[in-house]
Amino acid sequence: MAIKNGSILRLATSPDREANSLCNGAQSQNLDVKSESLKQLSSLSRDVAFAQEFISRDGLCILSKILEEEKELGKVMAFTLRAISELMEHGFVSWETFSTTFIHKVVTFVNMNLMDAEITQLSLAILESAVQSDTKLGELVRREVTLDRLVSLLQVPNQEMQIKVMALVIALLQRVGDKEREEMLEYLWKRSMRQFIHKHIIHGWPTLGDEMSHYLYVLQCLSLGLLEPRMKNCMDPNDADQRQHLQTLRLTAFPNEGEEGGHMNSERRRSLCAKEFRKLGFHNSGSPWQDLCFAPPGLLALDNMVYFSTRWPSAYSRFVLENSSREDQHACPFARSSIHLSLILCEILRVGEPASETGQSFLTLFYAQDHCMQEFFCVCIQLLNKTWKEMRATQEDFDKVMNVVKEQISRTLAFAPSTLESFRARIFSLNYSEILKLRQAERVNQDEALSPPVMELRKNLKPELLNLIKQHRLHFLCEGTKFRKISSRRRQDKLWFCRLSPNHKVLHYGDLEDNIDNPPVEVLQDKIPVSNIKNVLTGKDCPHMKEKGSGKQNKDIVEKAFSICYDVDSCLNFIAATHYEFCLWMDGLNTLLGREMTSEYTQNDLEVLLNTELKLRLLDLENIPIPDHAPPIPPRPQNYDYCYKFTSTEA
Repeated sequence: MAIKNGSILRLATSPDREANSLCNGAQSQNLDVKSESLKQLSSLSRDVAFAQEFISRDGLCILSKILEEEKELGKVMAFTLRAISELMEHGFVSWETFSTTFIHKVVTFVNMNLMDAEITQLSLAILESAVQSDTKLGELVRREVTLDRLVSLLQVPNQEMQIKVMALVIALLQRVGDKEREEMLEYLWKRSMRQFIHKHIIHGWPTLGDEMSHYLYVLQCLSLGLLEPRMKNCMDPNDADQRQHLQTLRLTAFPNEGEEGGHMNSERRRSLCAKEFRKLGFHNSGSPWQDLCFAPPGLLALDNMVYFSTRWPSAYSRFVLENSSREDQHACPFARSSIHLSLILCEILRVGEPASETGQSFLTLFYAQDHCMQEFFCVCIQLLNKTWKEMRATQEDFDKVMNVVKEQISRTLAFAPSTLESFRARIFSLNYSEILKLRQAERVNQDEALSPPVMELRKNLKPELLNLIKQHRLHFLCEGTKFRKISSRRRQDKLWFCRLSPNHKVLHYGDLEDNIDNPPVEVLQDKIPVSNIKNVLTGKDCPHMKEKGSGKQNKDIVEKAFSICYDVDSCLNFIAATHYEFCLWMDGLNTLLGREMTSEYTQNDLEVLLNTELKLRLLDLENIPIPDHAPPIPPRPQNYDYCYKFTSTEA
């Protein structure tokens, strides 16, 4: 009775019979039978019911034995590897099921220069899964697969190969400690991996795709995460190296004074040092280390200052000497500015934040040069000095200047510059007067929108525009969205699709096939009538989020999770790829259920549409002041006898 009228039924062999048949076929001595069985197995392994039946018959042991004993690296090996990869994707058994011999054999496929790229790709995928499982086999992979080999494979002009290599590199980096991760990244950068990614992947691929974007985002997070210990540790006055860094800053800015100090007694030398540290912009000039006792940015601010003084010594000296020649009130304090700027950059670059499981937003600028944070700082500290002069700022204006600099950085990054040179050119052209113009334009628009007549017009336009937004959300649901199945090992290559029918009455969903990017409703097997939807849950209330911990890694997933509850105890669970998709789906579902749209994007879209519509309506009234109140209605006339009498003489 559950079968809908008109549904297309396809007769197929039951999973247990098919599994039994393929188990026997895979062990056949006839090569043709064996090859055909493994081919079918690699295709059917995606099905959950079949996978359970096959694994229960020791199917993985059979496949493992075939892989260990097979000599030929042809189709049989490719089918076997694909079947193992698909079966393990379901997460029914642990990777500890496999022997070290099995992993050694898969590792040899990666380390050999094979003619068949498919075998190498499948081997990389299996090794990534083993590493993600965090078992002893993962340790074995880390020892056997060298970074040199992975860099070589990354340079193979094959996009699918490059994705698999990046996946394994990320898995290896995520499963080691901070010290080992730093060593691995340093080695990869020495092997020009960053330059290759920037030139041949970011700028070489027509479109990156979700998976590669995610791996580049995670690699950026892991690299910037190495700065977290320096950011969270304060300066130790007893540390000789840190004291030496401070002295290097002083001597680079005032080399002549440093030489003269050698002939002075300790009291005069201390007085000279305090004077020079005050010129450098330290608040506690007698004990400059106290300025670096706040974390964040902690020691990262000192690192940035030292890098700037050695990388751009002339610009550093010019900054310090130029400001030390001004009155104290008008001088831009280098040290204080550097500390606050380092804190701003940590916020913008999200240093120390764990990588999201679905994040894809990376900075192309990060891959454009080594030492991204420090190079970024070198550009921005020179911008800060320029902005300080343009604002004719005093010490009391320090916070204002920092806010302007933060706005300049944010507005420039919104244009997604691809190189440090383009970032420098754009941010230096966005001077203080340009910021004032942008702020003024935004303020004028806001002031116009707050006058009583305009507010009344906005109120009248709002229902019509809200209806327009509802239509857009429903159209978005009709277009459909790809959702990812995120397994315990966090691979993101399994997709399913969900879309609303054109009549807005049924939600259709189903697994996404490799060769279909946007399946029509006829292809999607499963459906939920909108009339059957009882509720929509979000976040921690969703059934598939109950087991998620409270760690930072899971927070991003939980925020983009929602579930459609229908019938009695049935739920369809979603994890949106982006916050934008999450908001649009929630708006669309609320519209279908007759509820109010509550997402931030609804408010933003409504504001944009209202402002645009108001500008069009008020176009003819430009530069004409609009009174706050409507003109008064004139009093009634004493009589209504104002009809003009027309005579024949006038004709």
